[in-house]
Amino acid sequence: MQLTTQRLLELAMANPINAEITARLPALGLDQCLLTAGCLFQAVWNHQAGLTPDWGVKDYDVFYFDTDMSWEAENEVIERAGELFHDLEASIEVKNQARVHLWYPQRFGMPYPQLHTARDGVDRYLVAGTCIALDVDTGEIYAPYGLADIEQGILRLNPITPQPALFEHKARSYQARWPWLRVEGP
Repeated sequence: MQLTTQRLLELAMANPINAEITARLPALGLDQCLLTAGCLFQAVWNHQAGLTPDWGVKDYDVFYFDTDMSWEAENEVIERAGELFHDLEASIEVKNQARVHLWYPQRFGMPYPQLHTARDGVDRYLVAGTCIALDVDTGEIYAPYGLADIEQGILRLNPITPQPALFEHKARSYQARWPWLRVEGP
């Protein structure tokens, strides 16, 4: 059976943390607000493995885009989110994608292009199939590489983020939790 965006949403929202985050995020009034990354696609792998939807989810990533690229503005959003989600037993990481290029080189030792939308940040994940986000305003799934890789357990290097060593590390981390996942491609 082909994984559809509707089925992905059903599996992801079976995780009560995802459901709470998406219900509360509009209160922050963030532009281009996305719930993204492992909290979504790992629900599919967990379903396939017979695990709970939240098993193995290390954190819940929220991306937004604000042209105010000051640390103070982003920190204010992080603090408001901390208050909004204080009762959830989860690590929720909120990042303004407009300012990633400012701190990424110092943290990871390599350049990072200036992004123009929150989706641009999703597009740059190391594993192509994991480029998945839920638009909090519209309820739509954004998946530029489709959902087939997630459904089939395929891990392949994202062509716009060709960092083989980092990709290999990320792929091995996923395989340690879901052993049937397989690396394909160059």
